[in-house]
Amino acid sequence: MLVLSRKVGEKILIGDGISVTIVRVAQGVVRVGVEAPQDMPIIREEIKGRLAKEPPPREPATRP
Repeated sequence: MLVLSRKVGEKILIGDGISVTIVRVAQGVVRVGVEAPQDMPIIREEIKGRLAKEPPPREPATRP
């Protein structure tokens, strides 16, 4: 694991298409912004397990 120190406004670049920006640091909480290609899903680790257990979303019904 690579561990970096960053200040508010600084970015971390991952490959050619992903950047992580430190948006705010306050009271032990860090807010980050992630920019990535639209076809790349971005989810929080704590919900990954829940998503795997849920059935896939149903297709909306179409009316003739």
